[in-house]
This record gives sequence, structure tokens and C-alpha cells, in this order.
Amino acid sequence: MTSTVAGQAARLGGADRVLSEDEVTAFVLDQLGGLDVDGRSVCVLVPDATRTCPLPLLVSAVHRALHGRVSRLTVLIALGTHGAMTDEALAAHVGVYPDTEVINHEWWKPETFAHLGTIPSERIAELSDGRMSGDVPVLLNRAVVEHDIAIVVGPVLPHEVVGMSGGNKYFFPGVAGQQIIDVSHWLGALITSAEIIGTTGLTPVRALINDGAALIPAEKYAFCVVTAELPPDGTDSDKSSALHSISFGDCVSSWSSAAEISAATHVTYLDRPRRRVLSIVPQMYDEIWTGAKGFYKVEPIVADGGEVILYAPHIREIATSHPQIHEIGYHCRDYFVQQWDAFKHVHWGVLAHSTHLRGAGTYDARTGIEKLRVDVTLATGIPEEVCRAVNLGYRDPATIDVAEFATDPNTLVVPRAGEVLFRLR
Repeated sequence: MTSTVAGQAARLGGADRVLSEDEVTAFVLDQLGGLDVDGRSVCVLVPDATRTCPLPLLVSAVHRALHGRVSRLTVLIALGTHGAMTDEALAAHVGVYPDTEVINHEWWKPETFAHLGTIPSERIAELSDGRMSGDVPVLLNRAVVEHDIAIVVGPVLPHEVVGMSGGNKYFFPGVAGQQIIDVSHWLGALITSAEIIGTTGLTPVRALINDGAALIPAEKYAFCVVTAELPPDGTDSDKSSALHSISFGDCVSSWSSAAEISAATHVTYLDRPRRRVLSIVPQMYDEIWTGAKGFYKVEPIVADGGEVILYAPHIREIATSHPQIHEIGYHCRDYFVQQWDAFKHVHWGVLAHSTHLRGAGTYDARTGIEKLRVDVTLATGIPEEVCRAVNLGYRDPATIDVAEFATDPNTLVVPRAGEVLFRLR
């Protein structure tokens, strides 16, 4: 049954349902069938492979609804600053469709961007409660600007920077320029992940990206989905997912509708903290830059002085696109804030990633002593000397016996860590 929620977003499904592929396809066809797209160009923004989502199903339905009606159809992969996907990977990830171009967001190329305007310093100061200032130029992939209509297609999940992912986040930072990415991520880091993650309301970071999205000249819509994990099918359990719900409308109302469902399906509450968490990082995260989500989502339930082990034998890199992390290592927020002159030249998005993976802590600039609330240990394919050099612990992944960890009452084993948020009641 399709229902209408606040803001005029249409929604199919709910937290207690798993939709069939036929239901999802019919919903997409119905929503786009009533949209004024004839003779107009459409850019569809989708996530890369670091999100669980049945994209071939969704993009196939979108193509079916638009092909033959629109003048041009482009699918743009919202990489943020992740690595580009190969042609083979794109075909497997999205599918191949007639008269449709599928492209990466080439964030490393200045000519990729169009300048939409500026978010003024006073607004940054307002959103940051005085923590930050300075004008922020709004740069966006010109493919969005050069189409009449932009349609976001992607999941909504608890997120360490913005609260709940999805919606306008596919524009900023999904296909945005470096400065607004840096400002938004550092704003989130200053507020802290612990404060923001899982928030369904309007966080300061989401307000910032909404401001950026308001400058986009294209009409903007979104299919915001909430995934439902299915039992492993023996092929690729990372991608075995269906949908609890799918919402459609403008990018704000559709996101809000999906966030309500995601808060019910992707947040797990525990009655007591654990001394240790073994986060089993899935194959879709191929470096710590993304695999760190296995820490973000479990930190709230780790006791003071406890440990999170990121178990990912397949991961062999810290961050291929962000070598600066090797220069600064991983530290708490105050380590950087209290030594700002020494670190302000580093991309603020890298600083934010650093603080997110170390979590809460304190730093005494007088003594140079940093105290961190929990330990973070990598049980990966990354050598011990590299882990130690970036201020993370190391454990040989061959010593991890998942079944043995699961018998310990003070340890929580989290399979497929990274998308479900754990909280204490």
C-alpha cells in the first residue's frame, strides 16, 4: 500500500515489511509516470559500491519509466572522494541500459565542476555555533547542472557526519567540490559523531547541504530506500538485500520519510555496554577509509576503556585516495583543535575521518598527552608497522576465532558491520 507522508512524499512499505521486486518496480513506474519529463534531460545520482542497495532493480525501473520519453539520460555515481569504479564494475553495480550513459563523479578533475554560488561566512558561523567561519564556494558536478532534472536513487542509513544519509547528501558531498566537503565533514567532527550519528532531525550538517542543494538549478527528486537484509544466497552476501520501503518526492520530504523507517530498522538497542566489539567488516569496504564505519556504528555501546576490533583480512590499505591520513594519523577531535596551526592545512575531511575513527578523547596541549576513550585495533591485511604509525592497534587476523569471541559475554560480535547503528537504551 502506498501512503503519503508530511511534505507530500509517497511511500511504499514500512519497517515491518519486505517489498517484492514487482512492488518496487510498479511504485517507480507509477511515480515517474506522473512526472513532467517528456523531452527533458535527466541525471540519476546513485551510490557507489560502499552502500548495500539493489541498484540494478531500481535503475532498471527508472530506465523503463524514462526511456523513450526523455531527451537524455545519465547515471552519475556519487563517489564523494572514493576511488573511481571501472567499466566492468559499473556494469555489475548498476546494469547496462540502451541510450543511457553511466559515469563516475570525477572529483579529481577541476573541469568536472560548475560554480553555483557561495554559502556566506555568517551562515557557517550560525550552523557551527561559532566554531567555524568563512565563505564556502558551492561547486557541483556539472552533469547535474547540465540536465533539466536530477533524481537521487539510494539508501538512507545512520551516518556519522550528517545523522542519516541519503537525499541531498548525494549532491553534497556525493558529487561536490572539495571545499564544501571539507567544511561539512569538519563541522560534523567538531560537533562529534557521537552527537550526530543516527539523528533523524535537521542536523547542522544536513542544514548546510540543504543550503547547497537550494542553489542547484535542476528540478530535484529522490527515491529514498531502506534496505532489508536477506539470508546469504551463496554468491555475495554483502549485496543480498531487498527493501523495507521506498519513498519518492522532493529530496527533503523523501529523505525524511525514509529516515523514519531507517531509525526503526537500522538502529539496534542494547541494555548494557560491552568491553569489546568484534566488527566483521564486509567485502564492500576495501580500505579503512570506508571500513571505519565498522567502528562508527558500534562506538556508542563500548564501555570506557574498551576495545573495538575491525576484522577485515581483505583490507590492505588505509586510504588510497587520501595519503594525508598517513601524515597525521588517527586522533581525537581536541588533538587537532588544540594544535590548529599545525593541522589547518590538511584537508578537513581527512581530519574529520581521523577523529571519527578514534572517537571521544582529550588532549592536553601543555603535556602533549592524548587520552582516548576506547582502543581501536585493526585485524586486517595492513602490516603492523603501518597500523602503529597511524596510532591504531594491530592484531594478526589469523588469531581471530569468531566463534570463540561470540562465547564471551563481554564481547559483541557484529556481522556485516557498518550500516546498523548500535546504541544503549
